[in-house]
Amino acid sequence: MLDALGPWRRYLIGFLAAVALMSAALLGAYLWASQQLQRNLQLADGELLYTVPAGASLASVSRELEKQGIIPSARLLRLYARLTKQGGIRRGEFQLDESLNSITLLAKLRSDDVVQYHITLLEGWRYQQALDYIHSKANIKAELKGLTWDEQKQKLGIELEHPEGYFFPDTYRYQNGESDVAILKRAHKKLQSILQREWQNRAEALPYKTPAEALVMASIIEKETAQDSERETISGVFVRRLQKNMRLQTDPTVIYGMGDRYKGNIRRKDLREATPYNTYVIKGLPPTPIALVAERSIYAAMHPDNSNYLYFVAKGDGSHKFSATLDEHNRAVREYQIENRKSNYRSAPKS
Repeated sequence: MLDALGPWRRYLIGFLAAVALMSAALLGAYLWASQQLQRNLQLADGELLYTVPAGASLASVSRELEKQGIIPSARLLRLYARLTKQGGIRRGEFQLDESLNSITLLAKLRSDDVVQYHITLLEGWRYQQALDYIHSKANIKAELKGLTWDEQKQKLGIELEHPEGYFFPDTYRYQNGESDVAILKRAHKKLQSILQREWQNRAEALPYKTPAEALVMASIIEKETAQDSERETISGVFVRRLQKNMRLQTDPTVIYGMGDRYKGNIRRKDLREATPYNTYVIKGLPPTPIALVAERSIYAAMHPDNSNYLYFVAKGDGSHKFSATLDEHNRAVREYQIENRKSNYRSAPKS
């Protein structure tokens, strides 16, 4: 009976041996694959700023990385991605270093951990200054360059007759290749949010019918001073002048109305020139803001002080002397702009 089972015993032993060999081979393959996937990236300088272009696939990226000798096997990385259902990667710039391996590299390429850049738009700038500065950044896509405002606002999705003042000055993060449209949309949205919040919390009896008028006032305050302690005081002067039907008579509006003709000086004839922005000629507010506006100026426009000041004059150091009467104001003008005028005098902070 035992002899009859002999051939089957040999077959069984052979089968078990084959299974053992196959298992050993599979284990060896698994250990090898695991070792390759966990091998650190090979980078010539220890790190690399790597760009995944729009529309790129894991297949194309992995092939390029293997070709450059950064990963050991593109096929192995793709197989791992299929088995773990991690096929999709995102576009952008990624900072790679030698602490990464193929597994952690895949996780990084699927994450939001893209390289971020920063751009700062300054309060007091005109819209065109901000746009020119954005276009000076080579890694921002200039979709608005050379377009008229009517063409720009179509791309921005903004229904404004004039862009001035409707973009919030702040520091914005962006990715390589992001557009000027995307950045300005965020700046406009932030401005609208702050303006509406401050409008809801404004003081009573202000001479503004709309948030837009308050924004015009805020832009004038912005150009008159950079000193936070003066903003509500200057706001109070202008609010009281509006309430008394007095002209604002503020130089920054004259300068804005002059446009490129302004060369650093305001002459008497400039003060008499009838432009929509010359508040020495027109009564009330000019038709649009005259600059990008900081949040603190928006707040000041909505919360003027309750003093009795109606005049102020620049002292030459960026601050102002405030007066309640014309006689007091004229004495201040003589003191700060005639008798004691310094070589480094400036009527308002530089912007």
